Amino acid sequence: MDNQIKPCVYAFIFARGGSKGVPRKNIRELAGKPLIAYSIEAGRKSDLIDRIVVSTDDHEIAEIAMLYGAEVPFIRPMELSKDESPEWLAWRHAISEMKNQIDAPAMDVFTVLPTTSPLRSVNDVDACINKYLKSDVDMIITVKKASRHPSYNMVALDSNQCAQIVMPLTKKVCRRQDAPPIYDITTVAYVTNPDYIMNANDMFEGKVGTVMIPEERALDIDTEFDFSIAKFLITQNQQS
Repeated sequence: MDNQIKPCVYAFIFARGGSKGVPRKNIRELAGKPLIAYSIEAGRKSDLIDRIVVSTDDHEIAEIAMLYGAEVPFIRPMELSKDESPEWLAWRHAISEMKNQIDAPAMDVFTVLPTTSPLRSVNDVDACINKYLKSDVDMIITVKKASRHPSYNMVALDSNQCAQIVMPLTKKVCRRQDAPPIYDITTVAYVTNPDYIMNANDMFEGKVGTVMIPEERALDIDTEFDFSIAKFLITQNQQS
């Protein structure tokens, strides 16, 4: 991309009304404000992001999102909001909807700030966008060092509940530190461009770069336990 012209960066937040792990997760109060507010605020703090758009099927989520400063220019159809609906298709829908907005400037960079990572910092977001702009990758994802390894201390159980290492190495490994390093994908941010989303079938179809996120900012909220951890950490940060 031309470094002399600032690209137009859209940040999208995808927030369904349904959630099995944590009911009404996206608008549930977390340390004084709804979960979705953390993603909106991270986007608003970034000088690189031009528009923050929430894609939701839920009118209550839409109202709260607008209250915290996001745009909700469309409502996501129900067929793209089910538990089994691929989020990739929701991403495509959002791009198509924004192209139909008369006053919407052309989107150069497509960024996703999932609601499940309230501990992210604006520096994390900016690092992802900057790395995407300065590299030749098709997409940037965020990762953290994995605490377990499929070749050392992760097992699969057979029908008799007997354990086998998930991915045995040809060379015996006696310590976790000696196993090849692996990383967990986090939901801090995803950065790409509209054409890649519309033409690829999944994120790993092209060249995927990464930004490393430290453990203390990489929590993904999928369960009630995760929610409790996030509440504790945010409260501790507020008091320090």
